[in-house]
Amino acid sequence: MKADKLYLVGFMGAGKTTVGRALAKRLDWRFEDIDERIEKAEGRDVAAIFRQSGEPYFRALERQALADLLPTRGVVVATGGGTPMDPANRALMARDGVVAWLDAPFTTITGRVPADGRRPLAANRVEMERLYNERLAAYSQAHARFDVSRASVDEIVDHVTDWLEH
Repeated sequence: MKADKLYLVGFMGAGKTTVGRALAKRLDWRFEDIDERIEKAEGRDVAAIFRQSGEPYFRALERQALADLLPTRGVVVATGGGTPMDPANRALMARDGVVAWLDAPFTTITGRVPADGRRPLAANRVEMERLYNERLAAYSQAHARFDVSRASVDEIVDHVTDWLEH
């Protein structure tokens, strides 16, 4: 899968940012995190954006951040957990690069993501699980799936790098 741009998708807590940074370093590529780009542009964190402006506003910012990255090559992009829910976002990513799903079971996710409000969609665990299940179909449309539940960051980077190079 020869490519010069990699989009990482998966639920919050799957490791998109952590794995993305390590992958970019290994590949000698740039790293971009959609949520971080939005927070920097807005001057507030994702939780504040959701609370003050609502999810539709945030999703519009997310679409714009993806569009802004279209010309960039040699980059690993960590998307937000909900980014691939928009069919236009999925199509854009699939056309522009390759998409890898970092998949972790819900029990792994809940062990990694505190219900402390820093992640606005994680505070209510019942709602979070519904959201997790709702998003699986969108994630499954990625070009490849990597089980990240029992692998170290280095092992995941090895697997993704091998896939990209073959």
